[in-house]
Amino acid sequence: MAEQIGLDASGHDLEFLADVPQRLEAEVARTEISMSEVARWEVGSVVHFDKVPGEPVDLLAGGRLIARGEVVIINDRYGLRISEITHPDERVNGKRR
Repeated sequence: MAEQIGLDASGHDLEFLADVPQRLEAEVARTEISMSEVARWEVGSVVHFDKVPGEPVDLLAGGRLIARGEVVIINDRYGLRISEITHPDERVNGKRR
Protein backbone atom coordinates (compact mmCIF):
# COMPACT_ATOMS: atom_id res chain seq x y z
CA MET A 1 0.00 0.00 0.00
CA ALA A 2 1.56 3.30 -1.11
CA GLU A 3 1.33 6.32 1.12
CA GLN A 4 1.14 9.89 -0.06
CA ILE A 5 4.39 11.79 0.08
CA GLY A 6 2.76 15.00 1.35
CA LEU A 7 4.10 18.53 1.53
CA ASP A 8 7.57 19.97 2.00
CA ALA A 9 8.40 22.55 4.68
CA SER A 10 7.15 25.41 2.49
CA GLY A 11 3.81 23.74 1.73
CA HIS A 12 4.60 22.50 -1.80
CA ASP A 13 3.06 19.18 -2.87
CA LEU A 14 5.76 16.53 -3.33
CA GLU A 15 3.48 13.87 -4.81
CA PHE A 16 5.21 14.24 -8.21
CA LEU A 17 8.23 12.51 -6.65
CA ALA A 18 6.27 9.31 -5.90
CA ASP A 19 7.30 7.53 -9.12
CA VAL A 20 10.91 8.75 -9.29
CA PRO A 21 13.21 5.70 -9.29
CA GLN A 22 15.73 5.67 -6.46
CA ARG A 23 18.83 3.52 -6.12
CA LEU A 24 18.97 1.71 -2.78
CA GLU A 25 22.20 0.40 -1.30
CA ALA A 26 22.69 -1.86 1.72
CA GLU A 27 25.99 -1.13 3.43
CA VAL A 28 27.13 -4.19 5.33
CA ALA A 29 30.33 -2.59 6.70
CA ARG A 30 33.11 -0.15 5.89
CA THR A 31 36.75 0.41 6.74
CA GLU A 32 39.61 2.73 5.88
CA ILE A 33 42.97 1.37 4.76
CA SER A 34 46.01 2.84 3.05
CA MET A 35 46.73 2.32 -0.64
CA SER A 36 50.04 0.73 0.31
CA GLU A 37 48.06 -1.97 2.16
CA VAL A 38 45.83 -2.47 -0.91
CA ALA A 39 48.97 -2.84 -3.05
CA ARG A 40 50.06 -5.78 -0.83
CA TRP A 41 46.82 -7.70 -1.42
CA GLU A 42 46.96 -11.08 -3.09
CA VAL A 43 44.42 -13.79 -3.70
CA GLY A 44 43.22 -14.96 -0.32
CA SER A 45 43.91 -11.67 1.50
CA VAL A 46 41.33 -10.80 4.17
CA VAL A 47 39.94 -7.29 4.71
CA HIS A 48 38.72 -6.55 8.24
CA PHE A 49 35.62 -4.36 8.61
CA ASP A 50 34.20 -2.32 11.47
CA LYS A 51 31.02 -4.33 12.10
CA VAL A 52 30.52 -7.69 13.73
CA PRO A 53 28.02 -10.33 12.58
CA GLY A 54 24.50 -9.56 13.74
CA GLU A 55 24.87 -5.77 13.77
CA PRO A 56 22.24 -3.85 11.78
CA VAL A 57 22.95 -3.11 8.12
CA ASP A 58 22.52 0.47 6.88
CA LEU A 59 20.07 1.11 4.02
CA LEU A 60 20.92 4.15 1.91
CA ALA A 61 18.92 5.96 -0.77
CA GLY A 62 20.91 8.37 -2.89
CA GLY A 63 23.78 8.04 -0.42
CA ARG A 64 21.57 9.03 2.54
CA LEU A 65 20.88 6.78 5.51
CA ILE A 66 17.14 6.03 5.55
CA ALA A 67 16.82 2.81 7.56
CA ARG A 68 18.63 -0.07 9.26
CA GLY A 69 17.83 -3.75 9.24
CA GLU A 70 19.01 -7.32 9.15
CA VAL A 71 20.07 -9.35 6.14
CA VAL A 72 17.65 -12.12 5.18
CA ILE A 73 17.61 -14.65 2.35
CA ILE A 74 14.37 -15.02 0.40
CA ASN A 75 14.21 -17.50 -2.51
CA ASP A 76 18.03 -17.60 -2.79
CA ARG A 77 18.29 -13.78 -2.90
CA TYR A 78 19.45 -11.32 -0.30
CA GLY A 79 16.98 -8.93 1.28
CA LEU A 80 16.86 -6.55 4.20
CA ARG A 81 14.27 -6.79 6.97
CA ILE A 82 13.78 -3.20 8.19
CA SER A 83 14.17 -2.88 11.96
CA GLU A 84 14.55 0.91 12.22
CA ILE A 85 13.49 3.87 10.12
CA THR A 86 15.99 6.65 10.74
CA HIS A 87 14.88 9.98 12.11
CA PRO A 88 14.02 12.51 9.36
CA ASP A 89 16.81 14.82 10.57
CA GLU A 90 19.31 12.03 9.90
CA ARG A 91 17.91 11.66 6.38
CA VAL A 92 18.07 15.37 5.56
CA ASN A 93 21.49 16.03 7.06
CA GLY A 94 23.04 12.69 6.12
CA LYS A 95 24.14 12.09 9.72
CA ARG A 96 25.20 8.62 10.78
CA ARG A 97 25.24 7.06 14.20
